[in-house]
Amino acid sequence: MKLVLLEDVENVGKKYEVKNVKDGYARNFLLPKNLAKIATKEVVEWANMQKEIIEKQAVEDLAKIQKMASEIDGLELTVSVKIGDKGQLFEKINEQKIIERLKEEAGIDVKKTQIAFGSPIEGLGEFPLKIKFDHNLEAEITLIVVEEK
Repeated sequence: MKLVLLEDVENVGKKYEVKNVKDGYARNFLLPKNLAKIATKEVVEWANMQKEIIEKQAVEDLAKIQKMASEIDGLELTVSVKIGDKGQLFEKINEQKIIERLKEEAGIDVKKTQIAFGSPIEGLGEFPLKIKFDHNLEAEITLIVVEEK
């Protein structure tokens, strides 16, 4: 039976693909669970239109992410922190602080999972950080931790 998949189905195919599957599998599993529709001419045309829309959206997303990555690549963020008598920081610099500074300085929203970060920063100095974006794009920024005056 020829079907258009409405979702990704493991070992069968990807969303909006036209696939030929066994009749029993289609009637007993794919169709009742709304994972596929019978491949009529109209359904196939609709699926092709959906594929085109998704492809256009992916191209637009890629362009937007490339622009964002190029804007912040090489950026230097400065974070001021209070220092104790012995030179220790009163607070560690973690992903959340970096996210807040990126939003303030560059106007860019990133998620915690996008920041390639080992452990929280516990001292003064310059620290290189990588921001990972979708489509395997990366930007490298420098985080400068200074004493708050």
